[in-house]
Amino acid sequence: MPYSQSMFSFFKKKPESTASSAPADDAQVSTPAAAESAAAPAEASTSSKPSWTERLKAGLSKTRDKLGKQLAGLFGGGKIDEDLYEELETVLLTADMGIDATVHLLKDVRERVSLKGLKDASELKGALKDSLDELIAPLQQPLDVSTKKPFVIMMVGVNGAGKTTSIGKLAKYFQSQGKSVLLAAGDTFRAAAREQLMAWGERNNVTVIAQQSGDAAAVCYDAIQAATARGIDIVLADTAGRLPTQLHLMEEIKKVKRVIQKAIPDGPHEVMLVLDANIGQNAINQVKAFDDALGLTGLVLTKLDGTAKGGVIAAIAKQRPVPLRFIGVGESIDDLRPFESRDYIDALFD
Repeated sequence: MPYSQSMFSFFKKKPESTASSAPADDAQVSTPAAAESAAAPAEASTSSKPSWTERLKAGLSKTRDKLGKQLAGLFGGGKIDEDLYEELETVLLTADMGIDATVHLLKDVRERVSLKGLKDASELKGALKDSLDELIAPLQQPLDVSTKKPFVIMMVGVNGAGKTTSIGKLAKYFQSQGKSVLLAAGDTFRAAAREQLMAWGERNNVTVIAQQSGDAAAVCYDAIQAATARGIDIVLADTAGRLPTQLHLMEEIKKVKRVIQKAIPDGPHEVMLVLDANIGQNAINQVKAFDDALGLTGLVLTKLDGTAKGGVIAAIAKQRPVPLRFIGVGESIDDLRPFESRDYIDALFD
């Protein structure tokens, strides 16, 4: 496929002091007004911005309130017996940790209690935290984007999971790491998806490549060609949301991956599934379906601040331990950060 500007559109906010040549007839250049109309979320004031630890704790408040209030009664004192273990099992299941993870945690906690000779229920909290950390710590695998250039990240997920918003936040995150970023508007189905991505491009001063023909695979191909020519570090490729049961759409996204491999043989270097934490145990089915179809290398778990089902991370760790690259705990552009298991556990229990 030839590489030419006539095939796609460039969207990039240019400094006012820099003159730019007129765009090609079919090219579109986003403006601050266009960004406003696409309604990208406004950044919170940084004057009294809470730390990430504070935001993580606040973001997990619903899960912590549900889990913590029940555990407080269990860990308040008294002897460790079968009744206590049964109550603990119920609490873990209601936090959406799933049957497999709950059974695993209970077995491990029992072994820790026996090994350490614990007698009082108040001592169970530390044992449970350590057991949970051991279970989910393998998911903590920070994404290394320095191995390839451009490093191509293919973003996938169902409608409404927060995929396009996550791309905008990831662009900002990678820029803060000193990386240059290019966005590919590969969601050619959802109304205003391209405009939403353009808004994020305007906001982050990042080029967005789109194609008016509506071919997602061609958009991703062109974006990689452009990134290679420009020496860009990272390509974030958006794709249309789809359900795992929509077999024709799952076949289409496999095609997108194959076309990316034509543009860059060892790509995509990361296939990242965006999950909405509100769906709880259904997240497992999504991970399995997309992993079987595409070979997932990473996950993004969004909207943890809006759900009491934050325990689903334990279920993922037990049933389909795909690395959890990032978690989102708010609407601010800085509320998507790399997953760290101990920080998550501390915010969940303390």
